[in-house]
Amino acid sequence: MRFKLSLIVLAMLAWASIGIAAASEQAARSAGAMKFQIQLIWGTNDPKSPDDKHKPVDAEVGKKLKALPLKWANYFLVNKKSLEVAPGGEKKEPISEKCAVEVQDKGKSTFEISLFGKGERVVKRSQTLHVGEMLVLGGNAPNETSWLVVVKRIE
Repeated sequence: MRFKLSLIVLAMLAWASIGIAAASEQAARSAGAMKFQIQLIWGTNDPKSPDDKHKPVDAEVGKKLKALPLKWANYFLVNKKSLEVAPGGEKKEPISEKCAVEVQDKGKSTFEISLFGKGERVVKRSQTLHVGEMLVLGGNAPNETSWLVVVKRIE
């Protein structure tokens, strides 16, 4: 009888420890989530955007874009979204009707970032991004303008 009771107690302890381990792992995953800010930007040499909803990019992004070998003089924010990726996970987020961004954690602050245009992957890049760092990806648009996506790791 004593032996049977010990086995029951041992089984209960094992199940409890499995439950605690699973809860701890889930808490670690959510606590370690990496946060990103995604900005869709339109580049042009025109002094103002034809869309009144577009505002000039903020100073930090503007400084980053001006430091790159790009040919456009002005950059306008089309849309901005936040994205959260669990450790080892991936997340895809639409940034406009035609554009989406997918961020996949590859470990050690390295991320694979894919841009989708009209449902098709148009760019895929792996890069180390520490908190505060930005990655700029983009392509051509009509009338010698451009579209850019700025991915900034914020946490």
